[in-house]
Amino acid sequence: MLRIGSFSFLLAAFLAFPLCSSAQDNHIPMPSAVPQAQDLHLGMRPTAADLSIAPDEIQRQQAIAANEQRQVEIRRDTEKMQQLVAELKDYLQKVDHGLMSVEAVKKAEQIEKLAHSVKSKMKQTF
Repeated sequence: MLRIGSFSFLLAAFLAFPLCSSAQDNHIPMPSAVPQAQDLHLGMRPTAADLSIAPDEIQRQQAIAANEQRQVEIRRDTEKMQQLVAELKDYLQKVDHGLMSVEAVKKAEQIEKLAHSVKSKMKQTF
């Protein structure tokens, strides 16, 4: 019985010891306070200029960037479509009127896909 009482006393003392000590007594380094606005993607804190930008302004800048990217894609697709149309036109001028090759049909399908892509991108608004 004495052993069980001693054991429970030691167990209670062992468990209570960490609760009584503080972090300074144990020399455990505590992390410094980190502001909540820290940019976790870049690992850098935002500057005062970054924090002063209104959410509406950020959305406007994102819309402008998305619009510029969309215009670049439209130009790229249009130039590719123009190249394919010129190649198809040259092919049709050289070939006999009754025959169509698989290559010509594939070019026509590519032109059609690019035309639909350009059309849908032109309808998008940001």
